Amino acid sequence: MTEPRKNIVLCAAPHADDESLGCAGALLRHITAGDEVHWLLFTEMQERQGFTPERINGRAEEIRRVANAYGFTATHQLGFPTTELDTVPQSALVGATSKIVTQVQPNILYLPYRHDAHSDHACVFDAVAACSKAFRYPSVKRVLAYETLSETEFSMRPDGTCFKPNHFVNIQPWIDAKLAILRIYASEMGSFPFPRSDQCVLAQAHLRGSQAGLEAAEAFMLLKDILS
Repeated sequence: MTEPRKNIVLCAAPHADDESLGCAGALLRHITAGDEVHWLLFTEMQERQGFTPERINGRAEEIRRVANAYGFTATHQLGFPTTELDTVPQSALVGATSKIVTQVQPNILYLPYRHDAHSDHACVFDAVAACSKAFRYPSVKRVLAYETLSETEFSMRPDGTCFKPNHFVNIQPWIDAKLAILRIYASEMGSFPFPRSDQCVLAQAHLRGSQAGLEAAEAFMLLKDILS
């Protein structure tokens, strides 16, 4: 009997911590199943933006520790300036993303929700979505948008555009590991009622779980799914 093909997963994150807030449980589930998981990190802190060398080095160490905690196959850092993706030509973002997608050949893409409050998230969504065309990137079979605490729920678009999940993943076996990874981001997490807190992460997991008859879940918008 032929063994089932392992997935090759590429998770795009505008900033370090978005991937863990949005889909740590799903990524850990992939890794537990033996899938190949890649982390595509778009931005970095730069001194010209006012970040100290100590802060930049501290973030680099957090990224290293997070990657090791997951056991990612590889981490791909594009090095664009954080909070400034809307000043970068879209062609540059798409070009950099295309190189990684062509190299990795993922069949599953995770990307941030297009209408999050942070403009960096919209830029990343557009760049990754551009690299999911079947005739240019035939490896891509499934595309899922994740929600990011402190960004997705704070979108105030008056046209009614909101995150509407239609795909739920049981993360109960990995919820403790998700929290442990998020705690590595010491400068990003805070105390309740801060949205990036243990309590809020758990509350969101239980809410999404209740919507799917599960103890804890992560929710996604399934944007593309090709069965061949």
